[in-house]
Amino acid sequence: MVAAKLFGTSGIRGKICSEVTCELALNVGKSLATYLGNEGKVVIGFDTRTTNEMLDQAICAGLLESGVDVVKIGMVPTPLVGYATEKLDADAGVMLTASHNPSQYNGIKLWNKNGMAYTSSQEAEIENIYNNKLYESVSWDKVGSISVNEEIKGQYVDDLVNLVEIKPGLKVVIDCASGAGSEISPLVFRKAGCNVTTLNSQPDGFFPGRNPEPNAENLQNLMKTVVAIGADLGIAHDGDADRMITVDENGDISPFDSLLALISKEFDGDIVTTVDAGLCMDESVKGEVLRTPVGDVNVAEVIIEKNAAFGGEPSGTWLHPDFCMCPDGILSGLRMAELVSKRGKLSELLAEIPSYPNIREKITCSKESKIKVMENMEDLLKAEFDDIREINSIDGVRLTFEDDSWVLVRPSGTEDYVRITLESRDANRAEEINEICKKVIMDNI
Repeated sequence: MVAAKLFGTSGIRGKICSEVTCELALNVGKSLATYLGNEGKVVIGFDTRTTNEMLDQAICAGLLESGVDVVKIGMVPTPLVGYATEKLDADAGVMLTASHNPSQYNGIKLWNKNGMAYTSSQEAEIENIYNNKLYESVSWDKVGSISVNEEIKGQYVDDLVNLVEIKPGLKVVIDCASGAGSEISPLVFRKAGCNVTTLNSQPDGFFPGRNPEPNAENLQNLMKTVVAIGADLGIAHDGDADRMITVDENGDISPFDSLLALISKEFDGDIVTTVDAGLCMDESVKGEVLRTPVGDVNVAEVIIEKNAAFGGEPSGTWLHPDFCMCPDGILSGLRMAELVSKRGKLSELLAEIPSYPNIREKITCSKESKIKVMENMEDLLKAEFDDIREINSIDGVRLTFEDDSWVLVRPSGTEDYVRITLESRDANRAEEINEICKKVIMDNI
């Protein structure tokens, strides 16, 4: 029997009651406690999903039974769990969330003492304990205790506000998708001096206003509202608010790569990003661009290893090492608001960033088929192109061509898709590359 693969690129995630169950949460709690030596303190928070109370009870039971104390901080954004783990000197943090996935999904993400997500090697150790049932219970007199901390939310808000200087009166529309940022994000922006209008900022695990994935399809109301009220900026979060995407004053959603390049320009030093980030990063930043596999923990590891100034993924997942090693969509939004308040219109700032035709496509593919498709992907693509300059296989297969065009084919770590990401200086060339890659994938599913 093949051992269960619990972790993807962003923790454990799956459909509730079939892939993610109370039994799984209970035993992950026991496994984490065993990994920690059956002692210590763990912070637990969750987003607005309707199944979180259920999973919270289960994972708490596993931790307590295995000798670990639990500090509950309630419904909070993911970045607050990372922040609280560090500030409260806890041994680990747990966030119950499926991020941008629809409401029938849920998940578990683990955090280190420094607020950074668990690395792949740490996750492998948890998986080993889980799969081999190596978790241990403690005697009745060593069972853990539960406490509740409400104060940490206020500390987080104050620390965020103190990091930025925004000219009073900046008009901002914030769309929280009825997710974990619904209460805290608008509050932070108001305290920072912004004039805030909210959309979908009533916590609701059914996400009635929009799907929690912050993309153009789901942000039509935000785009229209920014124009209708004459706002300077629109900000959208995903379900757990570790991500952020902006809408400019004209109601246009910001290109993901250009937005990342724009904020990266503000930092002195090296910048860490992922293999799916575009050419504009290399052409915009002051230091060296260091690329990692997709996943915020991979970015975080290299930031620490190379002492980089900043890091982020084009998805809007940005890491701010001067604050915490957990991705923070609220701080990311604040820094964009600060930039606009000091430097002018977002559309004009983004126009200064080099922009090339790019395509992001996803092809439905089961977990089993993803493995099969990717097995020979490098050879399959090499057979289709005769102008490849460089091949990078740290995460999927990324080809760079003689004309600087590039394409990345990789399996999603959180959903049943194979993703194609590509960029070219020529739109026709971009379409040509995309069609060839689509055919290769479809022919081998």
